Amino acid sequence: MGEFSDKATGAANKVVGAVKEAAGKAGDDERLEAEGRAQKTKGKVDTAKGRVKGAINDL
Repeated sequence: MGEFSDKATGAANKVVGAVKEAAGKAGDDERLEAEGRAQKTKGKVDTAKGRVKGAINDL
């Protein structure tokens, strides 16, 4: 994937992860909460990957 698609995927994963985490907390569902935290982390990694690709392209 390219820089922008990585950043967009990362942003989407962060949002969906936050929603899952909140739903897990509200419903006392530890599995859903953990799944949400993991998805948020994946989103942060995807966003960082997009930033790195952008920085490399700027060289």
